[in-house]
Amino acid sequence: MIQDIVPHHFDNAYRPEPPEKNSIVLCYKDRSCFLRWTEEGIVFPTFEEMEGTGIKPYDSWTYLFSIDEESYYLIPEQITEDLIIKDDGTVNYYSFEEINIFRFVDPQYRAFAGITGFQLHNWYRNHGFCGHCGKKMRPHEKERMMYCDSCGTMEYPKITPAVIIAVTDGNRILLSKYAGRAFRKYALLAGYTEIGETAEETVRREVMEEVGLRVKNIRYYKSQPWSFTETLLMGFFCDLDGEDTITLDEDELALAEWFEREKIPVEPSRDSLTNEMIITFKQGKI
Repeated sequence: MIQDIVPHHFDNAYRPEPPEKNSIVLCYKDRSCFLRWTEEGIVFPTFEEMEGTGIKPYDSWTYLFSIDEESYYLIPEQITEDLIIKDDGTVNYYSFEEINIFRFVDPQYRAFAGITGFQLHNWYRNHGFCGHCGKKMRPHEKERMMYCDSCGTMEYPKITPAVIIAVTDGNRILLSKYAGRAFRKYALLAGYTEIGETAEETVRREVMEEVGLRVKNIRYYKSQPWSFTETLLMGFFCDLDGEDTITLDEDELALAEWFEREKIPVEPSRDSLTNEMIITFKQGKI
């Protein structure tokens, strides 16, 4: 999955130390990230590269995380267009690329850095002002938190829990396609956990709401941070309990149908928990 970057090591401990020349710059515009392409894959600019562009990254930065010995920093939306950056006579072309490329580009650890930085970018952008008194908030000096000096409100990053649900019936699995979304491939049922609800209760509710089926023997499989939607995904397998007739929620799903294990129309990919769960079932490991 996208977060599986071993042998690289992701460290999200908050260390708001000033950037160095070789520190990595992450900059976002809408749903795009500033980067360039090389033969080895994607590259993000360093603070040293940005110095000669008119951009002043040292004036305003936010520490995000490190991967191995590289520290990543967010800079405000100072960059608004593609740039040609010269480095020791080499001309490097940087452009804004839609964040969905991080699902498949290499190297994988940089793709993970890019999409994780995007989630943090959204959190900082959406908490510039206090939700209680409306005054401007500031980053805390010692932990990842936005603080309001006026009323003392503290805002920490919020992570939204959601479930991915593989409903099985012997040699069959239930696959679906979303309604009204750009993603057209087969997927598993999914839904957000509501306040006061356990993850297992979410599984039962979402299956009933989306396809009108009852399930039993709910068992946890694995989790995944999914920064594309600022979500923590929790994967569950469960068994059909009773009738298999599907009553489709057409607001949520374009279709849902049963597939025999050998006929599942999906191929392995590196990015998602959904894909891994489908392939795991297809290969007879569940």
